[in-house]
Amino acid sequence: MRMILPALACALLLLAARPVPTGHAAPQAEADRQLAEEIFRIKAIDHHAHPLRATREGEEDREYDALAPDALTEPPPLPARLSPDNMEYVGAWRELWGYRHEDMAEAHAREVVEARARVARERGDEYPAWVLDRLNIDVMFANRVAMGRGLTPRRFRWVSFVDALMLPLSSERVRQASPDYAAFYPGEDALLRRYLSDLKLKAVPATLSEYLARVVTPTLERQKQAGAVAVKFEASYLRGLDFDEAAEAEAARVYARYAAGRGAPTAAEYKPLQDFLFRRIAREAGRLGLAVHIHTGGGVGTYFHVSGSNPLLLEPALSDPALRKTNFVLIHGGWPFAGQAGALILKPNVYADFSAQTFLRSPQALASTLREWLEFAPDKVMFGTDAFALTPEVGWEEVGWLSNRTGRQALALALTGMLRDGEITRERASELARMVMRDNAAKLYGLK
Repeated sequence: MRMILPALACALLLLAARPVPTGHAAPQAEADRQLAEEIFRIKAIDHHAHPLRATREGEEDREYDALAPDALTEPPPLPARLSPDNMEYVGAWRELWGYRHEDMAEAHAREVVEARARVARERGDEYPAWVLDRLNIDVMFANRVAMGRGLTPRRFRWVSFVDALMLPLSSERVRQASPDYAAFYPGEDALLRRYLSDLKLKAVPATLSEYLARVVTPTLERQKQAGAVAVKFEASYLRGLDFDEAAEAEAARVYARYAAGRGAPTAAEYKPLQDFLFRRIAREAGRLGLAVHIHTGGGVGTYFHVSGSNPLLLEPALSDPALRKTNFVLIHGGWPFAGQAGALILKPNVYADFSAQTFLRSPQALASTLREWLEFAPDKVMFGTDAFALTPEVGWEEVGWLSNRTGRQALALALTGMLRDGEITRERASELARMVMRDNAAKLYGLK
């Protein structure tokens, strides 16, 4: 036994150090019908989405994300399944709006816009919940700057944005490194000003210790009091995810030099302060019972650094003993680094959802990833849609429909393969389906 335990430990270390293998040569081509029907009946908890609030005619909702893609000066190409001419959206139009056509002709597509407006007008504040009912989603986690009309706590749980708290200094020099940075950093600057205004402050305090006490902690406490269940970092749109351990003294030196408006730090100068603040924000979130969501994997923007969003870059922070009481969720499951994300979720405080993979990948491709994760850490995997508004014809409703359908199909295929290969019983397959679609999230966030 003494020889076996070190060997097992070495094997697990080797597994965590490399991508989880794709493993199964032939993905399941067809799902078990009984199991698939059961999965589609589950009232899901959607762990990650960007729903729009109910609006009146002429109103516009701009709070669905802290980093709106339309700020980019170079519109990024869309992946095939997100393209507005993806014929799969015809199925969404039929189910949501009673669409009667087989094509996506412009004249016919206008009927979708009119039908959506009519239903939204008729339903009023009940419209967002009506959309969830159509998708058989019980609760949706709403990643938003703020909640609003129709996004009731019973059906929509708030996930706030906290990158701005990590960026208290001028971004003038940092944003010059990339056109994407130039587009996104101003949004974070504006959000920090909003957080300061909420605290009756006109500028950041003079010292780092004051900033922590008067801005970081009070803002997180305000968000918790307002109903937030988690906080979200979109940091990979602004820098890499390599949040190293940083001494508070060094962070305080950088802060004191530039907080008074005496110029702007370079990226290299700014990094120790950002690293320190990331870990302090995560620690405070854990103290308050807020999970920390982190965007991992591919992102929007032609200058987006995909390699800088590899979840393995987070490992030093995820393994920090001071953060062990903070629960982290790898949003989007790190794809295209899904194998690496799978290796990380064995850590006791790390979870993953597969949102966005639900519209980037086919059900068969996603099923391979889900099978690997479920064979490794089934209690750490959560369903999500990443529903968001794309065009007037393809809104958060249609993207949610596509993701919801793909996610359930992929889960059915993954469990069918495990069932076929004798890894699980039919009873266990049903249990795993409920865990992924709702029970894991309910347990993590204490939802009744």
